[in-house]
Order: sequence, then structure tokens, then C-alpha cells
Amino acid sequence: VLLHNIEHFNFYSFPDKALQPAWLNFTDKAIWDSLFFAFGGKAYAIFALLFGFSFFIQDDNQKMKGNDFRARFCWRLLLLFVIGCIDAVFFTAEILVMYSLVGIVLVATCRLRTRTLLILASIFLLQPMALFNIGAILLNPDFEVMKVPTSELWGATFAMQSEGSFMQTAVVNLWEGQLASLAWAWDHGRIFQTAALFILGMVIGRQGWMLKEYQKGWGIAACWALPLFCALRGLDLMLPDYILNKDMLGQAHLLLSSLYNLCFMILIVAGVLFLFYNTTGTKEMLCRLIPYGRMSMSNYVSQSIIGSFIYYNWGLGLHDRLGITASFLVGIVIFLAQLSFCRIWMKRFSHGPMEGTWKRLTWIGAR
Repeated sequence: VLLHNIEHFNFYSFPDKALQPAWLNFTDKAIWDSLFFAFGGKAYAIFALLFGFSFFIQDDNQKMKGNDFRARFCWRLLLLFVIGCIDAVFFTAEILVMYSLVGIVLVATCRLRTRTLLILASIFLLQPMALFNIGAILLNPDFEVMKVPTSELWGATFAMQSEGSFMQTAVVNLWEGQLASLAWAWDHGRIFQTAALFILGMVIGRQGWMLKEYQKGWGIAACWALPLFCALRGLDLMLPDYILNKDMLGQAHLLLSSLYNLCFMILIVAGVLFLFYNTTGTKEMLCRLIPYGRMSMSNYVSQSIIGSFIYYNWGLGLHDRLGITASFLVGIVIFLAQLSFCRIWMKRFSHGPMEGTWKRLTWIGAR
């Protein structure tokens, strides 16, 4: 929610920096750089990891009852696609549609051995398309990496966000916006990365690696992840000085950023698990966030609605009045308001509004 707010929910229109005081331009840049360093590509990765983890829980519960969950999960993915399309009406960079499409990898792989799953996840994490493109450029320097043309699609969404009514914005977001978003995900390696993280989340559930007794394993993983993150990010920052071919540079950046974001994500997960299991005060603080996490889909979709209303032309149209610092503060307010609502809601209900609806529709017709 913080990242989406400073991006104005994928609407990159901001106040004129020349009209802002120097201190505000400084805080804008500091907040932007800090948030993307800490959470850009990492919070998303954790979300994807937990998607695979939750699939394992549901699948395992059904296996213990003697049921095969795979067909039901395909129906669940179709429902997710519909929910994602609803979300896309408001937010062009939503990820639920992509999750519903990539999620089929869980159905296809969930009965494979753990070793096979880890090999598959490793292949996906190494961005096979990027490796292919790098190899092709090495063999033929004139080779051009094919990218999906999206400039017209993004231009259409920007125009509607700037000037369109709600209905005009909704129609463009749902078609041009979704096509552009999916194309962006493909061009930036998110499809392979998401598939890998789904599989890894499923493996983590299968092996019980979220349990307290596996803290040592996460500690070892963190000890490897930290130097690897530093090395990979350092190499990525150095590459422009040594690689002149723009396509080669772009593919190398795609590969390295995917890997060092994974390393940073491991550090975050390991740190949270360590604090949760070993520090009473931090555990109590984290437990206060449980209602928010249990209503993650409701929060995600409602953020899209609130954010587009605040920044897009169909709503308040504050995109050119609220800079990055102000938008960051708006994000904090939205988070705190949602957290308060979640804590009240979860005292009365076992699921969030969208989570409960998704669950009921998932099991419709079941005996």
C-alpha cells in the first residue's frame, strides 16, 4: 500500500518539482529510493511465496480427507481471475489476474517429488528467457530481444487516468491496462519468478519450514542470502560501465535483479520468523497484524478502489497535488484505517468479506 501510493497507483503523474521547496524534493527522493530498496520486488515476492504456501495447506487438508483438491483449485483460480478483473477496473498494475493464470503451475506440479520441485523452481528463478536472450546476443551481437509493444496501451491508460470519467477509465483499465500489465510482467521476468515462488511456497509448506524448529535452516539461508545480495546488486550496478549493448544490459539486469530481490526477501522472511519465535514484544506486535493478513485480498482490492479514487481524474484527481512525501503519509493513513477495520471485522467473522465470498464460491456444489 505504501509503494502503490507513492506511485499513485500506477499513475505516474506528480506535482512539478520546480514548484516545490528543496527539502520536499529531498524527502520525496529519500522516501522513493528507501521504499523501493526495502520493498520493491520483495513484498511482491513474499506475497507470491505465501500464495503457494496457502495452496499446500488447502491441498493437504483435502488429501487428509481423501479428496483431490486440484480440480477445485482450478475453479478457485477462475474465481480469482474474475476478482482480478474487478480489481483491474481500478488499478492497472494489479496482480490477481496474473496469479490466476500462473497458478495453474501449482496444479501441474503438486504431486511431484520435492527434489523435482526445487529443480523446477531453480530453473524458473534463473529466468530461462533472459538466459536464452543473453546467449543469442553473445552468438550474434545484432540479435534484438523481442519485447511486447506497450507504449500505446500505457498511453491510453494514462490519458483516461488524467481526463476520463469512471466508466471510461474502467473500460480502458480492464482491457488496455491489463494487456499492458501482463506484457510488463512478461518483459520483466515476473511470470517465471512468480511460478518459482509459487512452487517454493508449496515446498515450504510440504517440508514444514515455517515451524519454529526450522529456524536454524532460515538462519543458514540468511547467511548465504546477505553476501549474495551484496554481490549481485553490486554487479548489477557495475554492469553499465562494461556492457554497451542495451539489450544485453537489460537482460542481465533482469536476471540479477530477480536473484538479488529473492535474496533480500529471504532476509526479510528469516528476520520476521526469528523475531516472531524469539522476542515476546515483537511477537505481540506482529500478532496485531494477523487480522490484516487474514484479510489480505479484501485489503488489496479496497486499496485499489481507495487509491484510484484519490489520485485518478474520476475521483478527487489529486495526482498533481500530492507529491511522494504526502502520498506516503496517505498510504500510512490507509493502512492504519484498514488495520482498525480488520481487527473489528475479525472479532465477529472468521473470514474477510472477499475471502469469505471466495471460499463459499470455491466450494459451491461440494458435498
